[in-house]
Amino acid sequence: MPTATQLEAEPDVESGVWWLDLGGVNAYLADDRGDLVLVDAGTPRDGQAIADGVREAGHRVSDIDRVLVTHYDLDHVGALSKLGLDAPVYAGRADAEVLAGQRKPPAKNHKGLLQRVTDPLVSVPDLPIRPVVDGDRIGSFTAYHTPGHSPGHMAYVAQSPSVAFLGDLVREENGELAASPWVISYDTDEVERSIRRLARKAPAFEMAAMGHGTPIMRNGGKRLRELADRI
Repeated sequence: MPTATQLEAEPDVESGVWWLDLGGVNAYLADDRGDLVLVDAGTPRDGQAIADGVREAGHRVSDIDRVLVTHYDLDHVGALSKLGLDAPVYAGRADAEVLAGQRKPPAKNHKGLLQRVTDPLVSVPDLPIRPVVDGDRIGSFTAYHTPGHSPGHMAYVAQSPSVAFLGDLVREENGELAASPWVISYDTDEVERSIRRLARKAPAFEMAAMGHGTPIMRNGGKRLRELADRI
């Protein structure tokens, strides 16, 4: 079964965005004005599936110019040290510190405790880890701090390609967007605030590419605003 699917915001128009369906979690590739960007990196077992997906998209892992991490979780950073990458990794400041092994997730939060349990399964990648803050520009993408699922959760939005990489801020369920639930989030009130803020501040985008579920290929920004109005 193919891993990489090219997303089309318009019929028969190539977007330069590929969905890497890793079976339970998503990663993505994006052509950012000639730079190849990997967004998130699956579990520690997904290294080969990601490499296969990169090849299906017509590239090699060595072509990847940078990695955008939406947040620190086993299923989003697990394969970073398994791919043989030679590229900087961008992550929200709080989560970048955990990814770099500089601090542990907080044990007093239920989600932080879960991250502590899975932390030994994640190897610190031998790659430059560059902390990101709200409003940073990384190529064509603007980073938006969207905490709640994790303290350093980031969304990355561009107008060309017209896509928002939303990580686990939201998930797709039966064609609809839903907020990240309590069981896997630090603070669901903060999740909802982040959704409303992103819906208000981000420019219009077509494709909504989340960590779990099927990407929405058209009117993604509108669907995010509809979710913001519901919560």
